[in-house]
Amino acid sequence: MKEKDLVLEELVNGTRLLDTHSHEEIGDDHLYTGVATPMKPDAFLLSNAEKKQQIAHLFAQIMDVMGLDLTDDSLQGTPNRVAKMYIDEIFSGLDPANKPKVALFDNKYQYNQMLVEKDITFYSNCEHHFVPIIGKAHVAYISSGKVIGLSKLNRLVQYFAKRPQVQERLTNQIGLELQEIIGTEDVAVIIDAKHLCVSSRGIKDDTSATVTSFYGGQFKQAEKIQELYNYITN
Repeated sequence: MKEKDLVLEELVNGTRLLDTHSHEEIGDDHLYTGVATPMKPDAFLLSNAEKKQQIAHLFAQIMDVMGLDLTDDSLQGTPNRVAKMYIDEIFSGLDPANKPKVALFDNKYQYNQMLVEKDITFYSNCEHHFVPIIGKAHVAYISSGKVIGLSKLNRLVQYFAKRPQVQERLTNQIGLELQEIIGTEDVAVIIDAKHLCVSSRGIKDDTSATVTSFYGGQFKQAEKIQELYNYITN
C-alpha cells in the first residue's frame, strides 16, 4: 500500500496521530490541535472551478458506492450541487479571499463602555463528521480609540464559521482576530451551539448545547463577565 493511502486509511480509522507537537488523536473526543484551521501547504493551487469539478466527481463516486442511481432525474445534479455548496457557501471561509474587509473608525463619541453584538446566528460544520453546528455568537469589545462597523462583527463570525470547525477553535479564532483588528485585548466571545453530531447520531441527545468563551483584557475581570452575561441574557 502506498504511503499516502496508508495515511488516509489511518486517518479515517482514527488510529493516526496528528503531525503536531501535541500529537492529539483524531476521534470523537472533539480535540483540536491549534487555533489555525489545519490546511495543506498547497491548499490554494487549484482554482475554485477545479475544486468543484473534483469534488463533484468524488461525491458521485460516494453516491454510487451507496447504491444510488445517478441517472435518476432527482439525483443526477446532486454531485455538482454539493460541490458548489461546499466551495461557494458552507466552506467558503477556508478561502482567505473571502475574508471580510474591515474598516475602523475613530471613537468620536468617546464611548468607553463595552459594546455587545449578541445573538449572531451562524451555521458551521463539525470537522469530525461534516454535519452542522447551529448556534449563536455573542461578541463584545471595549474601544481603545477605534470602533468597528456592527455588521463586520457578524461577517467575521460567519467567515470563521464557514469552514469545518471545532467550537473551541471557532471561538478563539473570532476573539483573536477581533483583538488584532481593533487593536485591543478587551474582547469577549461567547458561543452557544447545538451539534448535530451529538443530536442526530451517536448519543442522539437533542436537548444538550455547548457553550464556549473567549475573554481578553478587561473581560477577564469577574465584574465585566457578569455585566456581559447580564446583557446577553436580557
